[in-house]
Amino acid sequence: MSVDPDLAHPAGRPRYPGYNVLDQARHWDDVTKGVVLGRLGPPPPIRFFSPDEEAIVRPLVDRLLGMDEEPRVPVVEMLDAQLTERIGPGYRHDDMPDDWDAWKKSLKALDDESRHVYAAGFADLTPGQQRDILQKVQDTDGDWRGLPAAKLWTLWMRSVCQHFYAHPWAWNEIGFGGPAYPRGYKDHTLKSSREPWEVAEVDAFDPEPWAQRVEKAKRRQQ
Repeated sequence: MSVDPDLAHPAGRPRYPGYNVLDQARHWDDVTKGVVLGRLGPPPPIRFFSPDEEAIVRPLVDRLLGMDEEPRVPVVEMLDAQLTERIGPGYRHDDMPDDWDAWKKSLKALDDESRHVYAAGFADLTPGQQRDILQKVQDTDGDWRGLPAAKLWTLWMRSVCQHFYAHPWAWNEIGFGGPAYPRGYKDHTLKSSREPWEVAEVDAFDPEPWAQRVEKAKRRQQ
């Protein structure tokens, strides 16, 4: 099976040229194939978030994931469907509401914080201003507007990354082979060898040095 290249790599020049995870669909069972291909179809309508909440959560997700232009992975729609069905991780912290309540409370808090700092709602801020507000949440040690900041940040990132990396576009970006069942993988070693269907990455770099510089800068500011 093959698809239009624009569906395989909609965001521009791929890091794995010529790779399209959907070429592996012939190795998936029918149920798996239906689930994965369904993620490329029209996104479901918004049901959980109100129109006002949707206006806040869309730029929030864009800032957290760095999705600044179309086409976007439909993370908001996928998250909305999950929250509508009350599907959670199976646990919660004793100082945090359930995920569906935490999302609604945090979106209101985000909008209130934006109005306090910039006299405008979060949806009306520039991307730079939105990033400043989110950085404040991430840097807060303890409570932020009635929620534990670190656990709220973890909730946001866990939720958006879970859905972003469940989409075939993200799989193509990171060279992921998709569901291993029932084909499986033959190379289980730590060597740099690739499966026969994998391709080499271009412009590969190690992000660790940059991450270390960021942490050093944070420590200097503290």
